[in-house]
Amino acid sequence: MGERCVVLGELAGEILGVARGHPVRVGVDGCSAAGKTSLGDELAGVLRQRTDREVIRAGLDYFKRAPELRTKYPIDSPESYYFEMYDNDAIRERLLAPLGPGGDRRYTAAIREPNAKNVVDSPIRTATPQAVVIVDGCFLQRPELDDFWDLRIYVHVSFETVLRRGAARDEAWMASLAAAEERYRNRYIPGESRYVDQVRPADRAQLVVINEDPANPELIRP
Repeated sequence: MGERCVVLGELAGEILGVARGHPVRVGVDGCSAAGKTSLGDELAGVLRQRTDREVIRAGLDYFKRAPELRTKYPIDSPESYYFEMYDNDAIRERLLAPLGPGGDRRYTAAIREPNAKNVVDSPIRTATPQAVVIVDGCFLQRPELDDFWDLRIYVHVSFETVLRRGAARDEAWMASLAAAEERYRNRYIPGESRYVDQVRPADRAQLVVINEDPANPELIRP
C-alpha cells in the first residue's frame, strides 16, 4: 500500500493515543467522494490489528432523513442537502451522546438505508468502555454535532476532484454521466462549499488527510 499504509498507521497511533473515560468517538469528515468511507474502513481494520479494544464502524449515510420529511427547501437544492439531508438529532441521541461522557454506551449504528427510503431494523448494542468508534460522513463538524467528537479527521480533496470522482461513481445509478455531473454542480458541490466556507472544517480538525492521490495521501497536523 505504500504511503497509504504509513498514513493509516499514523492515524491509528493518533487515535489510540486519545484517552477518555468513555468510548473514543472519531469523526472522518470530508466532501463527497473524498474517500471518507474507504479510509474509515481501512482505519478500522488497522486498529483491529493493533489493539484488543472494540472497534465500531458507523456512517452518517445511514442517518438520513426520509425524503418526505425534507420540506423546507426544494428537495434537489443545495439548501435541502446541507440543512435537511441528515437527521442530526438522531445522530446525537442514538449514536454519539450515548457513547460520550455520562452516556450508557447503548447505541444504534443505523436508522435508514443510504437511499433514506427504507427503515433499518438496527439493534441497540452496548459498547465497551474502551471502544473506538469510527464514523464517516459529510458535515460532521456542523455546530449540531461538533461537541460530540473526541478526534476529528478531515479528508481533503478539491472540488474538481469531487466532481470527477463523484460523477463517475454515481453514473451507475443515474441516467448518464452528464446527469451525475449536473447533480454535483447544482446540489452537492454548492452545499459542501457552504459548509467549507462557513465551518472551515480543515482548519478545525486535529488531523487532515490530503487524498488527491489515494495511494499516496499526505497527513497534516494543523
